[in-house]
Amino acid sequence: MTDAAPPDALVREIKELIIEALMLQDMTPEDIDPEAPLLVEGLGLDSIDVLELAMAIGKKYGVKTRADDAQNRHIFASVTNLARFVAEQRAAAIS
Repeated sequence: MTDAAPPDALVREIKELIIEALMLQDMTPEDIDPEAPLLVEGLGLDSIDVLELAMAIGKKYGVKTRADDAQNRHIFASVTNLARFVAEQRAAAIS
């Protein structure tokens, strides 16, 4: 993954997708810090949440992660990392 900043619109879409996929009715996209950890501290997602989020990302963006991918911890570390991964995978699929 590169360190290029993902588009702001994609970051917001992913925040909305997190809220929708994980049924976090009491949250808004503004409540989610794009740099905060998604796992354990921060948003506090567990492995089941990450699996549900990965499926929602795959369905919405056509981007797949593999369960055995060593990069998953990095990909799902924050909204920014997740948005960066989605942007890179979509760009790679186009080229």
